[in-house]
Amino acid sequence: MFCNICKPQAIEFEIEFSTPGNERHLPSIRRYLNEAGLLVREEGSRLTVREAAMKGLLDYMDQHMDTAPIRFRIGGEEWRPIGEATSLLDAQWIDGVIDREAVHFHIQPIVDGNENLHAYEMLARFQDEQGELLAPFPVFEAAKTRNRLYALDRVCRIHAVRQAGKVGSRVFINFIPTSIYSPEHCLQTTVRIARELGIDPSRFVFEVVETEQVNDLGHLKRILDFYRERGFRYALDDIGAGFNTVETIRELKPYYTKLDRQYVTGVHLDPQKQIVALDVLEATRSTGGVPLAEGIEDEAEFRWLKDAGFELFQGYLFGKPRPIAG
Repeated sequence: MFCNICKPQAIEFEIEFSTPGNERHLPSIRRYLNEAGLLVREEGSRLTVREAAMKGLLDYMDQHMDTAPIRFRIGGEEWRPIGEATSLLDAQWIDGVIDREAVHFHIQPIVDGNENLHAYEMLARFQDEQGELLAPFPVFEAAKTRNRLYALDRVCRIHAVRQAGKVGSRVFINFIPTSIYSPEHCLQTTVRIARELGIDPSRFVFEVVETEQVNDLGHLKRILDFYRERGFRYALDDIGAGFNTVETIRELKPYYTKLDRQYVTGVHLDPQKQIVALDVLEATRSTGGVPLAEGIEDEAEFRWLKDAGFELFQGYLFGKPRPIAG
């Protein structure tokens, strides 16, 4: 069952035309929109229109109106210059990716100090309508532009749990904490599917991405408590320099802490990176967590981190992401 946040809803644009020069165009615009069934409502110099009206409206505005003072907003958010509406229209394709649930996963190994398999990280891959692969970064950027991160994260999380049954090992599954309003409601389907698969919950590690962008630690703790109380584990991703980073580890007490790859690359040659790595290592150990270094491509990096005390390792040195077999 979907709530309005979990399934993309049609976007309605509220437009403020502002000036007398622009307002004189409103009668003809209203008439056209009404005839086309694209006008939602009107109030003075403001029109609320369906998204399907926007491309034609923008063309008309560019040719016949002073666009500088024209503003728009969606869903009662802040007013924005009308020129910014183009980015929302250009990103409309992301709704199709979410509606089709066009996501599958590659897996990358996480190994211990003896290079034995400990787990796999599940990495989302997406497809367009023709079945061609889409790079993950523009997919998530498009979702952010159209306020679809909630829906996209849910689709990814659920499909990752479903496909984990084919992996036969512990799996790390990424999630964006700011995309979860209420763990009791937003995560119930994830938990239900994991139970239906009959897999021990401790084999699922939910990995917090964009840790540095989490401003409400209380909300994040509620999410992690929800997972922990049901037997799942969690990890913090992209951990690096800064007082807040170390404090975050001590506050959240993750099962796993992943040292950001920017402090891993060339760590054996860079004293400043070594300081950061050792700070993260100490903070993780102080809470009983397992320190993990990601992005390792060089044997010397691996040796330095292993000798320093890191316990788990991930990177091209041990294996590139590959499709799930079967």
